[in-house]
Amino acid sequence: MDIAKKLTCKENFTPRNATLSLLYNQEKELIDESIIIYFKAPHSFTAEDVVEFQCHGGLVVANLILSEVIHLGARLANPGEFSKRAFLNGRIDLTEAEAIAKLIETKSVDAAKILTRQMKGEVKEFVASVRENLIEILAFVEVNIDYAEEDLPQDLINQIKVKLENLRIELKKTYESSLRREGLINGFKVAIVGKPNVGKSSLLNSLLHYDRAIISDIAGTTRDTIEEEIRIGTHLIKIVDTAGIRQASDSIEKIGIERSISAIEDSEIVIAMFDNSRVSDEEDREILNILQRYKEDKNILYVLNKCDLDSKFSIKDVKANFISLSCKNNDHQIAQELEKILDSNSLDETLLLTSKRQLEAVKNAYESIETSTDLLQEGELELFAFNLNEAIMSIASISTNFQRDEILDKMFGSFCLGK
Repeated sequence: MDIAKKLTCKENFTPRNATLSLLYNQEKELIDESIIIYFKAPHSFTAEDVVEFQCHGGLVVANLILSEVIHLGARLANPGEFSKRAFLNGRIDLTEAEAIAKLIETKSVDAAKILTRQMKGEVKEFVASVRENLIEILAFVEVNIDYAEEDLPQDLINQIKVKLENLRIELKKTYESSLRREGLINGFKVAIVGKPNVGKSSLLNSLLHYDRAIISDIAGTTRDTIEEEIRIGTHLIKIVDTAGIRQASDSIEKIGIERSISAIEDSEIVIAMFDNSRVSDEEDREILNILQRYKEDKNILYVLNKCDLDSKFSIKDVKANFISLSCKNNDHQIAQELEKILDSNSLDETLLLTSKRQLEAVKNAYESIETSTDLLQEGELELFAFNLNEAIMSIASISTNFQRDEILDKMFGSFCLGK
């Protein structure tokens, strides 16, 4: 506020009101005419006093104002410092801070929608609900440990088992769904695979609408993976053109083929291309065998390219529906099929965890619940309580700290244990 008064030569600002004011440097020379807004604590993003200058566009004016405020005692913020201050002052939690960071960087419409919901507390509410249920269960069990002489419901253990199983299922479903839809935030990865000269690079160039990859009749022209970002409908995808998979003739090509296999493993969607104009052979069969390993975990599109030429390709007993096309003439069907797959992932209403930290915390929580359930069955209540504490700590780490006093609140709030 002191700096704002010096720059504007004004003494008073009404909080949360826009004030049009001239700005002056230390020599009382006019810099700009700006809008000043004073956010009085705690009614600001950081919950601290904040003064905002809305100046005219362009780097020169903005840099002149920055130079003046720094000269008067301010400093440039560190990366993420405003969000960090907001978190430390209790204005936002960790999930909201992560959502803000990702929202700034996102290039996907779907990601923007998801992250906006998380900024409004979607993950925080999920964590609070799970945490509350786990604390309630732990309170019941610790009552059983510390007040064994009290009359407790006979079916208490069964009630706890049912609650724990429901929580375990919910957490595991959230974890697995988030892994499957991770590409909604970072961009789904699509690998184009096949043996040499089936048209992989032609498909990449066709989807990109420019010649990104070199096209040649010489087998092994593409020796490394080529990765580009494109938009399919409202979705951003990373599409990877890979080296042809075959028995390699030199060490460099072998490395490229190894990277092609890695690209399959790293991708959510695989486009497997085959050449309609050539007789199928052992290399085609080997590619189909490789893809069989991933059929449960990946969306695989089987494409028969060069269908404008005479058909010679045929593999018996292949349980795959081939998309027939010619990359030279039409790639629309591929784009449509990709959009269907991407849209189906967007329609999943399950909560989406957006960071490795959140995923690891949820995984640790449901694994601790699984362990604690086994211990409960064996009557090891102390060890059960320990593992349930671990689950609470894991889930709470996503957004808030776990307070031990809450166990006592639940314990004495739910049971009448005497005066």
